Amino acid sequence: MKALLRPLVLAAGLALAPLAAPSILHAAPAAGLTQAEKEDIARIEQYLGGVRTLKSDFVQAGGDGSLVRGTLWLSRPNRMRLEYEPPIRDFIVADGWFVFYWDDELKQQSSAPIGSTMADIILRDKLRLSGDITVTDFVREANVIEVSVVQTSEPGAGTLTLVFEDAPLRLRKWRIVDPQGLTTEVALLNPQVGVQLDRDLFIFREPASARRRD
Repeated sequence: MKALLRPLVLAAGLALAPLAAPSILHAAPAAGLTQAEKEDIARIEQYLGGVRTLKSDFVQAGGDGSLVRGTLWLSRPNRMRLEYEPPIRDFIVADGWFVFYWDDELKQQSSAPIGSTMADIILRDKLRLSGDITVTDFVREANVIEVSVVQTSEPGAGTLTLVFEDAPLRLRKWRIVDPQGLTTEVALLNPQVGVQLDRDLFIFREPASARRRD
């Protein structure tokens, strides 16, 4: 279970995706967007740009059928925290410059600059789904919109699909396909937008249990 959990945790947090890893993905830009799709993307950019803070419970589904729950805090630009319900004690923190992943079993952390991770796509201050981000797919069904994007310079680093409810427009989930083709989906439950968040949430600190180890 632990061997499967670590990549799922990282995918859930959009974190630490290796930019130059060998990949089975062959993402290509979506063949020309229609005018209606371009207008929807403009609405999505405006909506996401207006989400400065967010707190939400979530359910994370792995490709192996596993389900785990947790809480997400997000403060744009470049700050995020993701924690899981016990017995999982791994967590992810983006502190404004780096994304940290705490592996509680090994009692150690890994880190990477935010700009080198998938987290950068939704944590940046001014979000545009163009330029260094490429839209690879756009799907609209009834009141649901799905937009899939990759990093333009490194499409093999993974694909992020943002899933929205429409009327009104709201982010409901995201889905990551990693360089090995594994899929992780995170569904937001009762998200609260525009809430006041303690900045201490976005400071990485080792758990007290790690500091007490021999």
